[in-house]
Amino acid sequence: MSARSSIRNNSPRIEAVRPAKDVRRAIDWGSLAPIRIRARVVAEGVYAGSHRSARKGAGVEFGGHRAYTPGDDLRHLDVRSLLRHDHLLVRQFETETDRALRLVVDASASMGYRGSRAPGSKLAWAALVAAALARVAIKSGDPIGMSFIGGSKDARPVPVRGGREVFERVVDALEAQSAEGEAGSSIAMLDAAIGSIARSARRGSVVVVLSDLLDLPPQAAARIGAISTRGCVVVVVQTLDPDEADFPFKETVRLKSLEGGVTVETDEAARERYLAALAAEQAAWRQALVSRGAKLLTMTTDRDPVAAVRAIVEAAL
Repeated sequence: MSARSSIRNNSPRIEAVRPAKDVRRAIDWGSLAPIRIRARVVAEGVYAGSHRSARKGAGVEFGGHRAYTPGDDLRHLDVRSLLRHDHLLVRQFETETDRALRLVVDASASMGYRGSRAPGSKLAWAALVAAALARVAIKSGDPIGMSFIGGSKDARPVPVRGGREVFERVVDALEAQSAEGEAGSSIAMLDAAIGSIARSARRGSVVVVLSDLLDLPPQAAARIGAISTRGCVVVVVQTLDPDEADFPFKETVRLKSLEGGVTVETDEAARERYLAALAAEQAAWRQALVSRGAKLLTMTTDRDPVAAVRAIVEAAL
């Protein structure tokens, strides 16, 4: 059994030591397979009809205010807010439109973990949710693209395109994936996944990032959140194994990380320290994302995929 976590500057990375033969790089699908069929079933359980775009910019319906972030279009500044509240706000608008869905799936080594209570590994659950989201987008007539943080070199990103065949491309890329690479070792791995999105995503695009967030570089939250300042809807889904969410280990146990090679031994007080560090890390991510107009959802891999996809779709509206 293992429980993985990497809470920077607060507690050691945590991963219970298992025999080498049990450390999987290929996706541990568990009961989540086959992904192609399961994704269709999950999508059928999610409302996929017409939707209201969350594209921000010139539109027909006022959508409220948010705090100004450097890089925002100055044409949408609410000058009166400076006089009233002594700080700048940006006016937002909504319009009816189709949107591109940009999926970013973390496939670094830590995503290969599966605890005893999970139906599959974190990467397997994220892959199923990503495929189901792609299926929902297809029914809504929206184009789809997908990229990976780390993972196998054989699994190539899916360029943005529409049509029913893109679902097959998404599933093929996910099935070819494996949990590889240390995401925290270099910002280049993150930039390879989100760089093209940050540069080319059109206003109104929906960007969904599925990651445990625990071993990404320090700049990750700011760089991912900054995509929303381009007029995109950004939803970050922290994907945790149940073991990582509640740390069930009560006895002394030796733990080892899947990224970084850190090994520690816990004591009875480890659980309290770990949960406090996890909460602090989640709060830091939430603050960094929300301040830039993005959203953070936290989910565990034992959650019903239909409910998870529905929550993501609702967050993107």
